[in-house]
Amino acid sequence: MFDWEDLRYFCLFAQAGSLSAAAKVLRVDHATVARRIAALEAALGLKLVDRRQRAYVLTEEGKRVTTFGEQMNLASFALERFAGGEQDQVQGEVVVSSPPALAGTLLAPHLGTLMQRHPLLKVRLVGTKSRASLTRREADITVSLARPSEPTLVARRLGHLEFRLYASPDYLARTTDYSFIGYDESMEGSVQQDWLLQQAAGRPLALTSNDLRIQAIAAAGGAGVVSLPAFMAAQHPLQLLDPAGPCLVRQVWLAVHEDVRNAAPIRTVMDFIADCVTSA
Repeated sequence: MFDWEDLRYFCLFAQAGSLSAAAKVLRVDHATVARRIAALEAALGLKLVDRRQRAYVLTEEGKRVTTFGEQMNLASFALERFAGGEQDQVQGEVVVSSPPALAGTLLAPHLGTLMQRHPLLKVRLVGTKSRASLTRREADITVSLARPSEPTLVARRLGHLEFRLYASPDYLARTTDYSFIGYDESMEGSVQQDWLLQQAAGRPLALTSNDLRIQAIAAAGGAGVVSLPAFMAAQHPLQLLDPAGPCLVRQVWLAVHEDVRNAAPIRTVMDFIADCVTSA
């Protein structure tokens, strides 16, 4: 019989694509991952990877075992969701995945109040540009600017954000030849970036960043014109270019797996997030 932990290490390696990437996720050294893979091969009597000079490459048997391992992982996640869904006390850890700007400026400032109300509750707030998988238990709750489409998720529209153009009063006083602040290439093709480029109409991006908070701070320092939702602009000395000007509306969606939506800790954090968004 093989060791379940060996299979878990192998599946994470297959998902991550390299020993070093898997080791980083698992918080071990790459030699430990290699040892676990070798142990699984010995237990199954199969060659799961080709050991090349610079990389491990999955064999056909390795790909099949990865498929079985993923099915077993999904079953274990389903069991965890079932157990968590029966919880009626507000305690334990709830993982929330959200775009970094929303996590840092909309949710994080109010977490102290939530902790005071529920001292046994722990929240892990993960700022990420890509939506975490609720099926794989990468998060318990996701907040995003697009409606999730997975059939096993329960989605709730919390409201909307209006993105408009802002700049510092000093910048607007000294020039009408605007430069713009936008996302870097990691957000190329995103709705916000495409809208900003339309407003720039060929004028240069003087500064780029993958973090909207950095863009807001740079705009407050006079680096150019930035596209922000009103709640972020209000945190900096920024002036709206034109109150009647163009506006990009993005809906804010909250999603949770249907198996855990009634668990007390999940419900509590969902209500907290909804209050943060509606009061912004």
